Parts: sequence; C-alpha cells; structure tokens
Amino acid sequence: MNKFFKLLILSNTLFFATQAIAQTKKKVELKKNIAAKTPIKKVVTKSYPQKKIVDNSIKIKISTDSGVIVVKLYDSTPLHRDNFAKLVKEGFYDSLIFHRVISNFMIQGGDPNSKHSEPGAMLGNGGGDMARIPAEFKPNLYHKKGTLCAARDNNPEKASSACQFYIVQGKPYTDDELNGMEMQSGKKFTAEARLAYKTIGGTPFLDQNYTVFGEVIKGLNVIDKIASTPKGMADRPVGDIRMKMEITK
Repeated sequence: MNKFFKLLILSNTLFFATQAIAQTKKKVELKKNIAAKTPIKKVVTKSYPQKKIVDNSIKIKISTDSGVIVVKLYDSTPLHRDNFAKLVKEGFYDSLIFHRVISNFMIQGGDPNSKHSEPGAMLGNGGGDMARIPAEFKPNLYHKKGTLCAARDNNPEKASSACQFYIVQGKPYTDDELNGMEMQSGKKFTAEARLAYKTIGGTPFLDQNYTVFGEVIKGLNVIDKIASTPKGMADRPVGDIRMKMEITK
C-alpha cells in the first residue's frame, strides 16, 4: 500500500511538473506573438544644424604686381580700423608702391609721395602732414607673420602714421632668443605668441611699440615674394611694386 501511494504521489508530481512546463511554454509563445505584432518604434535623434561662425570684420583686398593679399582689420583697434578703411574707400592707396622691403622683416607702403616718385627717390616721409592715430597696443595682438601694422616716426606717444603701414614677414625664433628678448624688455610673451614666433615666425621685438591692427588671411606667399625682390638704396625695390586696395567680403 505504501508503495502504491508513493507511485501515486510521484505520478502527481510528474503531472504537475509537466503542466507547469506547458504553461511556461505557452507564456513564452504568447510573449513572442505579442512582440511580433507590436511595431518596433524607431529611436529618432534630433539633429540640430551647427551655427556658422560669422566673421563681420572689415576685409581689404590688396592687389599688387606680385599677387593678391587679403587682410582683415581687428575690431579691437577701432581707430586704426576705421582710418584704414576710410582711406581705402577714398582710393588713397591706389597706385602707391611698397617703398621699403626687408627680407625676413617686413614690407612697407602707404607713402602718398610714392605715386609719382622718380626711380630710386628716397621715400618714407609722406603723410607727415596728416593727423597721427593714437597708439592702440593690445596684449593679445603681436607681430606674428602676416600681421598688418602701423608705421610711425619717433614721437614719444608712439602714435601711428595716418597712412603708412607695414606687413610682417619676420622669421622663426628659438626659445633662447625669445627668453633673451623678455629679459631685455621686461615683458613676457604669451604662450600663444611664443608658439607663433617659434613656428611661423614674426618680429617679436616690435611688440607693444607699434600698433598691430589686422592680419593677412590670404596671400602670405605674396609677402615672401615682395620681401625677396631686388632692392636699391634705402631698401626700395628696384622695380616698383604698386598696389590697389578695395573693401571685400
């Protein structure tokens, strides 16, 4: 009898276990069917258009006998910016020449006397009767290659010529050379300026002595070409290199 009850209990256990497995299978199948009938929602990620950085600075196209240079004027030097743009609009610079060029240093122009000057004539004093522009020295503006800067005479205020300018060519400098300039001047180069002077080069010894008011954004190779031209007396190119300027986009 005990054996019979044991078999009966075992049989019932197997029966319920089988039923439980069957129920589990049905639940799994039911879930699969529901999943199959339920549409999969696509996750849509919104994409936002990137804002374009608009540069509204005034840009000047300088057409020369050696090629085209495009410079942008800095808004942080408004006196020089507005004066230069005004002269360009008036056609002041048209047909003037780069009257002083020094390789590994700079190319200079803007003397109104150069428009009709005789070959070999000494230039550089023109525009002296025009009102000087007060200096606008900025710690973040330095004489890296391609910067547009204002020429000046030896006035104590270091005010700029109203019309004469130069564009830096310069050369690269080592850390030791830059350290020596810092010791001599008592002024430190920023990390950004130091990197620029060590790579593209410039004229670091002019910093905070002449106003930097723009930079070349196209035509650095033209500066190199003009700077390397044959010269005569007072670093004036043997063959005249004339310019024409206009406001551009």
